[in-house]
Amino acid sequence: MKILPILAVAAGIAAMAALVLHFGVGAVWTALLAVGWLGFASVVLLHLALMVAMGLAWYALLPGTRPWVAIWGRFVRDSGSEVLPLSQVGGYVLGTRAVALFGVPATRGAASTIVDVTLEFVGQLAYTALGLLWLLHLNSQAIDPRAVLLGLAFASCLALAFVMVQRRGIAQIDRIARILGRGWADRTAAGAAALHQALEAIYRHRSGIWASFLLHFGCWVASAAEVWVALRFAGAPLPFGTVMVIESLVYATRTAAFVVPNSVGVQEGAYVVLGAAFGLSPEMGLALSLLKRARDLTIGVPVLALWQGIEGGRLWRRAAAKAPAASLAEPE
Repeated sequence: MKILPILAVAAGIAAMAALVLHFGVGAVWTALLAVGWLGFASVVLLHLALMVAMGLAWYALLPGTRPWVAIWGRFVRDSGSEVLPLSQVGGYVLGTRAVALFGVPATRGAASTIVDVTLEFVGQLAYTALGLLWLLHLNSQAIDPRAVLLGLAFASCLALAFVMVQRRGIAQIDRIARILGRGWADRTAAGAAALHQALEAIYRHRSGIWASFLLHFGCWVASAAEVWVALRFAGAPLPFGTVMVIESLVYATRTAAFVVPNSVGVQEGAYVVLGAAFGLSPEMGLALSLLKRARDLTIGVPVLALWQGIEGGRLWRRAAAKAPAASLAEPE
């Protein structure tokens, strides 16, 4: 692992610990207990349903693939991103690897991951815009809508640029490689051309693109239900629209701080600041963040253990198949 992610994680953990100590370990623990085991189980079940739906959004970009393969890949992707000290890109690689083990070609898996992540980001932009509209509806003076609108406009430009690079930019790599000469450049050109063709094939499937986007947008909106339910169990209910504003801005903050693996410390600070703007105590804001991290561990650890078992079994079978061939090749 590179030094920058290690330092970012260390700083995030220190910030998270400092927040908990500042507002009181006992107070945060009391807020967590207020949600209760039933509330936590409800949050986990809701998130499992959302992960299945997000897997189906990926499946919409992989026609001909079995739905459970994309769902499984989504589980591995999210588990890697949220449990392991990896950047989100590391989780994308794990998810692509997971579907490749069940027959999805590597190039197609990588291309579909790129498009799926793009559509999820566009869905998040739409979700943030919806949250901004609801913030204006609430007429809250605690958060300046202009700052959110400026960030949304900037993120929209980034999303548009990302899509344009996928549609136009990758095609130029093979031309550059030909200028540089043969050898490694030939491999680069071949790989870039194959990826470009896979991306074009996915984008030509317009119904799949729209289905994936709508599923992602629906999942973003529905994700607010997790916090809404947790707050009701804790006896500190907020209207769903208010929760949606908080959640959309929290995830926008997480996206902006993508360089910090798992958004450690960033998510906690966002819940404290944004929650306070809508009447949530800092202790409850921290409890919500820690509840989500416990949810990710509850789902992610078994998923990663199962994935490791599948990978280990595959390597063992490969080694067992090579052993007889090696023995036959030995001289008499």
